[in-house]
Amino acid sequence: MTARFARHLGTFLAVLALAAGTLVAAPAGALDLGLVKVNVDAVVDGLNVGTPGSAPASAATVTPGTPMLTGPAQCTANFVFTDGADLYLGQAAHCASTGGDATVVNGCLSETLPLGTPVDIQGANHPGTLAYSSWLTMRQVGETDLNTCLFNDFALVRVHPEDHDKVNPSVPFFGGPTGLNTTGTATGELVYSYGSSMIRLGLTPLSPKVGVSLGTAGGGWTHPVYTVTPGIPGDSGSAVLDTNGDALGVLSTLMIAPVAGSNGVSDLHRALEYLRAHTQLDVQLVPGTAPFSPLL
Repeated sequence: MTARFARHLGTFLAVLALAAGTLVAAPAGALDLGLVKVNVDAVVDGLNVGTPGSAPASAATVTPGTPMLTGPAQCTANFVFTDGADLYLGQAAHCASTGGDATVVNGCLSETLPLGTPVDIQGANHPGTLAYSSWLTMRQVGETDLNTCLFNDFALVRVHPEDHDKVNPSVPFFGGPTGLNTTGTATGELVYSYGSSMIRLGLTPLSPKVGVSLGTAGGGWTHPVYTVTPGIPGDSGSAVLDTNGDALGVLSTLMIAPVAGSNGVSDLHRALEYLRAHTQLDVQLVPGTAPFSPLL
C-alpha cells in the first residue's frame, strides 16, 4: 500500500458510505462555479513524454487543469480536442456568462460573450479564442428541453497555432484520459478531477480530487459527484475522469442537493453529440500521453 493510498483510504471509505443508497435527483439550488477573476500560473504535468506535435508532459505549460480567463471569469481547462488542424481546450460554457448572477445555470436563457472572444490561457504566449459555446448554440437553435438547457455546459477555446508546441493532453496528477465515457456512471463509482481555482492560494496539493459518482440525473445529461474536497469557484470546467480513466464530463455546478457540497458534472459524450448535430465542428478528444494512474 502506497503512502498516498493510505493517506486517502479512510476518506474514500467515508465518501463511499455517504454515497451508498443515495437517491439521484435533479440538482436544486445549483450555483455557478466560474465567476472568480484571478491571475495564476499554469499547472505543469510532469509525467510521460508527449506524442509528435505536442509538448512532452514533463515540459508542457498548457494542459487539462490549466487556468483560463474569459472576461472576468477564471475557470479550469478540462480536456484537449482536435479537428485535425487546430487544437482546442474544453471549458464550461458558463465561464463566458455575462448575466452577473452566479445562480443562473439555464444556458437557454443566460447571456454570454460571443464567439471570437479572446481567452487568456495561462502558460500560453497568445490568447485563445472562444470557438464554440453550447449556451450560444442552444439559443440559436431554440432548444426547449429543460435538461439540455440546464446541463449542456460545454465550450471550446481554440489554441493559437504558435502555442501548439506547449500543449499536452494529459490530466495532471492522474494521467489519462484513456478515452471517452459513453455510458455514464453508477452510484458509488470512483471519479477523479483536477481543479485550479485561485481560492486555494496556490496550494496545488488540493487540486487533485477523488470521490464517487452519485449516479446519473437530468435525463443522462448530468452526474452528481461527491469528492473529498469539492470543486469551488474557479474550478468550473475541470476535467472529470471515471474509474477507468475515461473522460466523463465537465465540472459545472456546486449543488445543494442531493448532497450538500456535491458537484454537477455535465456529460461530455452528450455535449459532443450536441455540438456535432448543430455546428460544422467535428472535434475529437485527444487521449493523454501519460498513463492513467489514479493512486500513485
